[in-house]
Amino acid sequence: MPVSGVIVPAVTPIGESGRPDLEAGLGYFGALAAAGITKIMLLGTNGEGPLHQTAEIGAFLADAVGRWRWLVPGGTVVVNVSAAGTRESLRRAELAAEAGCDAVALSPPCYFHHDEHDIVEHYRASRAAAVPVIAYNIPRYAPPFSAGSIAAVADMEHVAGVKDSSGDSDILRQWLDVKRHRPDFGVSQGAEGKMLDALSAGTDGITPGIANLAPRVALELVAAHHAGDQERAALAQKRVVSLLGVHGIRAGVPVVKASLAMRGLCAPTVAPPLRTLDDGELAALREFLTEFEPDLIGAADG
Repeated sequence: MPVSGVIVPAVTPIGESGRPDLEAGLGYFGALAAAGITKIMLLGTNGEGPLHQTAEIGAFLADAVGRWRWLVPGGTVVVNVSAAGTRESLRRAELAAEAGCDAVALSPPCYFHHDEHDIVEHYRASRAAAVPVIAYNIPRYAPPFSAGSIAAVADMEHVAGVKDSSGDSDILRQWLDVKRHRPDFGVSQGAEGKMLDALSAGTDGITPGIANLAPRVALELVAAHHAGDQERAALAQKRVVSLLGVHGIRAGVPVVKASLAMRGLCAPTVAPPLRTLDDGELAALREFLTEFEPDLIGAADG
């Protein structure tokens, strides 16, 4: 199941050309694998996916998927192909499939106000994808799923699961209801502050952006939960919430990439109009990360 366990929504290394370039983050991918991560999602929110031109992603995806296959034989790669329109999403899905991914993640079409019928047709059209589709519910950036669109998508055999980043327990419950009727339907939760609650409710996995910085903590949370050690799982969740304070320095991808750059793993470059951190923010980041050192990527990964 592509969405079980921990999926890291990976950042996208950017080279001197300003385009996605695996060479700018080889150490990062290696450190994720060394930490025990086996599943990644490329070109999601943390991967700045919508900011990268479709014409530029094909070569990067081929390199990144190939590298992950080498680092983690039998590992999983999901590629976010969400875009403003259906045709653009399908083209990105085609490139992802050609690169050898295991599944694509697809949000409802963004920018315009789309009604339930538009959203359902968008997912019906995704049957053309050569790999399974993971519904990507991210209402912060795309139209939200309704009860009707969830029910309709649930009947589409090519939709194999959902990544729910809504943080809405009622919406998550509706996706879990789909799973009860379709045992092969996977549910992953992306709201980092509620991961343990989601696992307890019955999700198959989590997709936390903070796992870019602390992959072992995310793995520990899932392992402790499955082992029935809820005290240890709760402590891992608490550490995640504390580490989320990093976004108080600068929200989003720039602070994640700056953290990785400090550890020598990935270039700090972000896609415009995003900006890299200034000197004051970098100083604050160094101070903030000091207390989390044992948990951070690369700290004890050989």
